[in-house]
Amino acid sequence: MLEDLLVIELASVLAGPSVGMFLAEQGARVIKVENLRSGGDLTRSWHLASESPQTDRPAYFCAANWGKESLALDLKKNIAKDILYPLIRKADVVVSSYIPGTAERLGVDASTLLQLNPQLICAEINGYGPAVSRAAFDAIIQAEAGFTYLNGEKGNGMCKMPVALMDILAGHQLKEGLLLALIKRLKTGEGSLVQISLIESALASLANQATNWLVAGHKPQPLGSEHPNIVPYGSIFYTADKLPVVPAIGNDRQFEALLALLELPADLRFTTNTERLKNKAALLELLQVRIGLWPRHELLAACEARQIPLGAVNEVHEAMQLEQAQPLILEEDGIKGLRTFVGEERRRLLPPPHLGEHSRQILERDLALDKKFIDGLMSKNVVG
Repeated sequence: MLEDLLVIELASVLAGPSVGMFLAEQGARVIKVENLRSGGDLTRSWHLASESPQTDRPAYFCAANWGKESLALDLKKNIAKDILYPLIRKADVVVSSYIPGTAERLGVDASTLLQLNPQLICAEINGYGPAVSRAAFDAIIQAEAGFTYLNGEKGNGMCKMPVALMDILAGHQLKEGLLLALIKRLKTGEGSLVQISLIESALASLANQATNWLVAGHKPQPLGSEHPNIVPYGSIFYTADKLPVVPAIGNDRQFEALLALLELPADLRFTTNTERLKNKAALLELLQVRIGLWPRHELLAACEARQIPLGAVNEVHEAMQLEQAQPLILEEDGIKGLRTFVGEERRRLLPPPHLGEHSRQILERDLALDKKFIDGLMSKNVVG
């Protein structure tokens, strides 16, 4: 779909690189320009204890860097601009994730790049907006946006979510803005600056928890797996074989079907969702007793047959064995990964690149530089 696009990725960690990988999945050619001085994308050093510290393609890096070519440059050396700027003039999109002020010092800010290429789309992710030069990481954004406070059991302390969801949400918002900018360019021929901040993406994603406060004056509290507006929804129950399940009952019809399946009599305390919320503790206790009589596989099958929303609580390795996971799993060069976009067209992607793996190829093919000149750049640590 985007086969004619050239994307320059000046981004690190997860949010920006996830956008680059999404564009690669749509057919765009993505050149990941990495900081040679610091050893490339920060996540190249984020090894699990079980991984070799020598690999520059640990699992975390592989989460968002399929389908890309790696060009290692030291942008603090002026001559590196003679390599980057010609690529910018050819590019359609630049994705970046600098702390505000850093891009200006390196000469890769949107104002500079749009002067080089007025049709360019500059897609920027920052932490707190373009005027705040404060480093932002997902864990801090989760905390400041209220997610950490909400993500815990009542009375048992707060907890960060185990996935960098703020980065992922910001990446999705940047994709949306970027695609709108591409549509605008088709109509007008003009480039754009698209800016997304992690904190704004996080706050906008509070959804019903935010409007519970803004509309109803209700201060959201930690509820564990439970839901502030619906019951039974999200609570975890254990079956006869001690395996966890979770219901997501969204209306009275579904609840009545669940009662019938579990052979529980109608009860005025639970007739409507409002009543169920008032009598939540009693209801959850009753449901646990009856669900505890069923083997999990039988309960899941019975609920599916009756269109009662209830599912198994899977571990990650079990989730990766689901039928729906199989088309998403990538495998090349002995490395496995996951696609970031679920669509009908699933292209074969390059495996996550080693640092600077494609530097020479890019300089020869895109800039027509000769081998001797490239060797000189590498000997001076301008290119890696």
